[in-house]
Amino acid sequence: MSGIDIGLSGLRAAQKAFAVIGNNIANAATDGYHRQRIELSPSDVMQAGTIAIGGGVDVTGVTRAIDTLLELEILRQQSSLGQVSQELATLGTVESAFGELSGTSGLSEAIDKFFNALEDLAAHPSEVIWQNQAVSLAENMTSKFRTLGEFLSTLETQIELEADNAVDQINQLATQIAELNEKIKRKELIGTQVNNLRDQRDQRITELSELVGLETQAQEYGVVDVNIAGMPLVSDAAALTLEAGLTAATNGQLGISIEDVYNYDTNVQGGRLGGFLSLRNTLLADIKTDLNNLANEIIQQVNQYHVQGAGSDGSFTQLTGWSVPSTTLSDFVPPVTDGNIYLRVTNTSTGAVTRNAVAVDASTDTLNTLAAAISLIAGVSASASSSKLIISADANYTFDFLPAVLPAPTASTFTGGSPPTVTVSGIYAGTQNDTFKFTVSGAGTVGNGTLQLEVRDNGGAGSVIANLSIGSGYAAGDRLDVGNGITVTVGAGDFGAGDNFDVAAFADTDTTGVLAGAGINTFFSGNTALDIAVRPEITSSPGRIATALGADLTDNANAVRMAAIADQALSNLNSQTIPEFYRELVTDVGELISTRKMREDNIETIVQDLGSQQSQISGVNINDEAARLLLFEQMFGAMAKYLGTIQASISTVMEII
Repeated sequence: MSGIDIGLSGLRAAQKAFAVIGNNIANAATDGYHRQRIELSPSDVMQAGTIAIGGGVDVTGVTRAIDTLLELEILRQQSSLGQVSQELATLGTVESAFGELSGTSGLSEAIDKFFNALEDLAAHPSEVIWQNQAVSLAENMTSKFRTLGEFLSTLETQIELEADNAVDQINQLATQIAELNEKIKRKELIGTQVNNLRDQRDQRITELSELVGLETQAQEYGVVDVNIAGMPLVSDAAALTLEAGLTAATNGQLGISIEDVYNYDTNVQGGRLGGFLSLRNTLLADIKTDLNNLANEIIQQVNQYHVQGAGSDGSFTQLTGWSVPSTTLSDFVPPVTDGNIYLRVTNTSTGAVTRNAVAVDASTDTLNTLAAAISLIAGVSASASSSKLIISADANYTFDFLPAVLPAPTASTFTGGSPPTVTVSGIYAGTQNDTFKFTVSGAGTVGNGTLQLEVRDNGGAGSVIANLSIGSGYAAGDRLDVGNGITVTVGAGDFGAGDNFDVAAFADTDTTGVLAGAGINTFFSGNTALDIAVRPEITSSPGRIATALGADLTDNANAVRMAAIADQALSNLNSQTIPEFYRELVTDVGELISTRKMREDNIETIVQDLGSQQSQISGVNINDEAARLLLFEQMFGAMAKYLGTIQASISTVMEII
């Protein structure tokens, strides 16, 4: 009966081959399917006396055509492609939002127009049309800042939602992989090959790799474990549940954690989820930080000058600051420093002008103590209400923070019989507050002899900066140029030997930063791109724009220095000017897109090459399957004929017998 056994083994092998080939053809277009191949081997030989006769064919198994190392590399590259594609798509929307490359209506132009408007206003400081233009273009600039700030904040929120969705998909796939692991293990424990189930499981792993970077580890009985960022997402038939969330730190970063553990890992790479984390924690965060720094620097730089000046509307009867998060000065942002603010008070009835120093201790003072100190000054009062500093002038008084020199010396020692009147004027152009001491050399009548005024800085302890002749050839009342914008006039009269007087000169009437921090007479409000705005007091009364620093409020000195901010290299902007910093910000976004586009193209090429290799190894070629089908069809027919011959031979023998 050995011949019949051989024939039957061939028929069985051919029938199983038909099933394998049919399965291949049926799944030729199925994603993740790996071509299967029937494995045949000769059966054990049968011994007939001294002769060993073959025993037919055995089906030893059905194997998948798969290159494990190639499959792992495909998973890795697909994860990289998923991340870079997500980053590229999102950065493209950021570039479109900034709009600097597609038109002339972006923030860059708005910034330029605002500072140009300040230059125009400097040429016409008291004209309403130029004041209105400055306000309008300032509002346009702040609106564009807020639009971008809101866009980035909204995009952050969308990314967090998309990360949640990606984690939900990861959890679903992890559950499916674990369930398939269980089915595969249960079947293969009893010796059943389940290649189709393996393909289904591996396809889920492929889909998972597009969502997040992963590592796989093959175990016994066809089980595959999956790890993500060091976490065992799938272990045998068990799957963890993950969640996305923000770390507890200030400005928390986006990360993933095992559900309800709240230990968020922010360094997850690969796939769309890796792209979301990279965008939220680094790429967009850096863009947002730069934009906020730019807005804040414009706010601080303009405000620090604006608080010291006044506009065509004149000095103030009341100023109200903005609400601060904390009334403790040490909590102000930017930080307040120790120093003085100098309040200039004018009695509108008599014309008398005084300047009063208010000392500030940044470590101990609050808005309340500051208000109390201001209230000690004659002609003004202050309070801290609803976390706002309010300064009010008494009846017949006004106040301001102008650095203009007082019309009379701040101190004097005159011993002549008929001392002359000394008048001071001008706007100090120096960079540091100083006191100049004028000392008379000689004695006698102004306009006669060799009388001179020796001028020293640093309260008289410094260097000689000028020697001014008030003797022969000087006409009483003529203006004398001290330098740095200050002039004095000396009237008729007599000086005694050694007579002297002091002139206090101010480059900064707030050395602490507390006025800008509290929102007193500021041009802008806010701290970031999201909340930058023109103060409502300015928008409702453009004459409040502080163009002047001089006592008569007709000069343009403050408008000039505010306009000049655009051309200053600022340390907080990497020693760049405001336009340069913004251009670099936009350029950096373009470079991020360019590098990721190049990387995406490269990875896509790699994935295509790997896919071609995978197709050659694991793909189903219909022509090849048809040829193989023909081979087994011929084998089946031959085996049938072989069995027919055996049967005929046996019948003939039986007839003979």
